[in-house]
Amino acid sequence: MLKVDPRSSTPIYEQIELGIKELILKGALQGGDKIPSVREMAGILTINPNTISKAYGELERDGIIETLRGKGTFVVDNFKSKVDENKMQHISEELKKIILEASYNGMNKDSFVELALKIFSELGVDNK
Repeated sequence: MLKVDPRSSTPIYEQIELGIKELILKGALQGGDKIPSVREMAGILTINPNTISKAYGELERDGIIETLRGKGTFVVDNFKSKVDENKMQHISEELKKIILEASYNGMNKDSFVELALKIFSELGVDNK
C-alpha cells in the first residue's frame, strides 16, 4: 500500500497524499473504493493520526476523496481535475530544480524527456 520515509525531506502528510494519488493513477484505487479511516491508516503506518488527518484534508479539498459520516472515506467516483494556478506555479518551481539537478548530473534534454515519459507511463497517465 503506502510507504512513508521518515528521513525524507518531504513532510509525511505530503508523502501520504502523494502515495494515495499514485495509487489512484495506477488504478490500485478506483472511484468508490473505501480507504482506511484516519485511525486505521495511523495504525497501519504507525504515524500520528493528526498527520493522516492533514493528508486526508488536503485530498478532500482537492476533491479526490470524500468522507461520508458513519460510512467511511472513499475515493471520489467522478474526479474532475482542474488547473490550480498556485499549484502549477509550485510544480514549475520544483521542475526547474529537478532539471537543474539533472543537467548538473550529466543528463541531457532528450534523456530527461525520455525519463519523464517513462514515469508518465508507469503512473498510467500517458493517455490523459
